[in-house]
Amino acid sequence: MKLSREVKTGILAIGAILLFIFGYSYLKGTNLLTNQRTFYVKYQNVEGLAKSAPVTINGLKVGKVQNIDFANEKGGLVVQFTVEKDFDFSKRSLVRIYSSGLIGGKSLGVFPEYSQGEMAKSGDTLPGSVEKGMIDAVAERLGPLEEKVQNTLAVVDTLLLSVNDIIDEKTRNNLKTAISNISRASGRFEGITTNLEGITGKTDRLLANNEEKLNRSFTNLDVTTKNFARLSDSLAQIETGKMVRDIEEVTAQLNAIVGSVENGEGSIGKLLKDDQLYNNLEGASRQLEQLLQDLKLNPKRYVHFSLFGKKPKPYEQPEE
Repeated sequence: MKLSREVKTGILAIGAILLFIFGYSYLKGTNLLTNQRTFYVKYQNVEGLAKSAPVTINGLKVGKVQNIDFANEKGGLVVQFTVEKDFDFSKRSLVRIYSSGLIGGKSLGVFPEYSQGEMAKSGDTLPGSVEKGMIDAVAERLGPLEEKVQNTLAVVDTLLLSVNDIIDEKTRNNLKTAISNISRASGRFEGITTNLEGITGKTDRLLANNEEKLNRSFTNLDVTTKNFARLSDSLAQIETGKMVRDIEEVTAQLNAIVGSVENGEGSIGKLLKDDQLYNNLEGASRQLEQLLQDLKLNPKRYVHFSLFGKKPKPYEQPEE
């Protein structure tokens, strides 16, 4: 069957129109050959989000932003985006605007929610949020720091004014004098340092000259230390326990002897505790003293010697 020229022209026109529609949709980011789902999300500020910005799920690109328009007269915005992948998520999933890089612009990220609930369908409106970019976070952190720096600069300015008020011409002259004195003192310190170096040199020479004597002294000290070590070993070998027990036994015996003497037992106890014995001994001592005194005064009464048999004189009692 032969087609007429008019039919061929119509077919070419229809093909050109379809190709134009497909190309235009593709350039706008819409692929007519794929099964796309369209969703909406509302924001007060899109933070520079533009049309054809990528839409990602867990970092994977799954669609594009199709349109951004005002939602009402108060300035609210509605973002229309498509998801090309067959990936299911609930209507509670969060759609967040985030920075894809320092200079990469803004992207739209879907954070799926897998909890039980109604699954999102094409045409649904999802909750949205805006993530602060790196510059915003830095600016937020630098805000308090800027305030602190300004306060510090104000304090420094006040301090400098106070210093200028304190350091007048008289004070500057005093500071110059003090610095001059410090310079002279540093000269004296240099002389002291020189003297210390000389002392150090003399000490080194003294140690070098007496090195042999010092070595002998240290050797003798080592020998003495060894002797002390042997002495401590000998003391450690003494049976201190047995010695203590012997001392305790001797002490117990002494306590027993002292107790028997206190109780009047034995000769010593009777001598110390028997009053009659004490009195008898005292009387005997007194009589012995009288006898010795009489013997000294009248020796002829006790010792008589006569060649002619002369009788001794009768005894005369002394006056005392």
